[in-house]
Amino acid sequence: MILRASLLHAVGEGPLEARLEGWSDGGLFIENGRIADAGPFAEVRARHPGAKVRRLEGGLLLPGFVDAHVHYPQTGVIGALGLDLLDWLEQVTLPAEARFADEAYARREARTFLRALVRSGTTRALVFGSHFAPAQAALFEEAATLGFPLTSGLATGDRNLRGELHTTPERAYEENRALIERFHGKNGLRYAVTPRFALSASEALLEVSGALLRAHPDLHFQTHLNENPREIEAVARLFPTARDYLDVYDRYGLVGPRAVFAHDVHPNPRELERLAASAAWVAHCPSSNTFLGSGLFPMRAHLAAGARFALGTDVGAGTRFSLLGEAMDAYKTQRVREDGVNLSAAALLWLATRAGAAALGQADEAGGLEAGKSADLVWLRPLPNSTLEAVLNHAESVERALGALFALAREAEVAAVWIRGRPVYERGMLQAE
Repeated sequence: MILRASLLHAVGEGPLEARLEGWSDGGLFIENGRIADAGPFAEVRARHPGAKVRRLEGGLLLPGFVDAHVHYPQTGVIGALGLDLLDWLEQVTLPAEARFADEAYARREARTFLRALVRSGTTRALVFGSHFAPAQAALFEEAATLGFPLTSGLATGDRNLRGELHTTPERAYEENRALIERFHGKNGLRYAVTPRFALSASEALLEVSGALLRAHPDLHFQTHLNENPREIEAVARLFPTARDYLDVYDRYGLVGPRAVFAHDVHPNPRELERLAASAAWVAHCPSSNTFLGSGLFPMRAHLAAGARFALGTDVGAGTRFSLLGEAMDAYKTQRVREDGVNLSAAALLWLATRAGAAALGQADEAGGLEAGKSADLVWLRPLPNSTLEAVLNHAESVERALGALFALAREAEVAAVWIRGRPVYERGMLQAE
């Protein structure tokens, strides 16, 4: 099949080096779930004269978005106002997560969660899981049914949470091991060892996390880091011999190129240097950071240190599943920081696609429109008579058009989504030429 559309992706080695590349009348030849050819439509058509053509009129066809940090059990708590991180966890989020002990409830929520991701144009994600192993298994099973290439893992904690969310180091090891054997590397699924954060993890639980990573070197790792000043102070009291928050994880072999640390709003220079040296990733979640009043991400300091970062929606402190909106919030929050980075439309697209794919260890698999990559695609098309349609009619360049999409497009403007070449969501009909 050839998709004929206005094609666009971001290329380059980083957000500041990102540039746009595409074709106003482009063609993507998709074969066996992968992009086999891309370029001007007339040239692609000539190389594949027998292929069926679907024409996508209007809007832009982009690589699917990749979310580097989002919580499966938190869809229902979006919009809980007026609290900072620790109070929000205690009063709103942890009680909601305790409901996932009911496996039937968890399975319904898994379907809701995955549908929300896809409706927003997200085609891959690093997902913070449930504290209950059956609920986590339900998420993996539903992702496999949908064909969504999920990376996720059982959330673990053995202190400073609600009692029903607590585990033991021994149980955490056995439940993680069983889930890894059942799901990792199967049906496009990947496993991430997921201690909730240092505030809820004992030394023994962190040692279990390190042991799992040593036993399975191809696993991923995810947790939280330097989100809120009260949190950072509490971690320092719990781990008085650690040099800083990152060092708590580093002592157990948890900092490396397959690790993603959510937030890092308040790092010190040593932590930034260590993140860069280890090739670890940070998930920047601007809507969550402003919603909880945690602070504004020091992007320039990360760039100066060489510390890598991608975008995460962080639902449910994040206020939507749309990485378009998250990218716009990243742009806005940098505009109000005294040392903020002026992000281009190309930089925003790079962060929403290539950076997330790289953070998940899938840079060769997703994030762009090059031949050989998985055909993970999102078609953004304005609703008839909408403000976005009016703005796009006035756009004088592809950069202006893309900027308008980041500013105005959200879930409603996602017209269709493909994962590995298979349509998984359609707002309207795809018209055959």
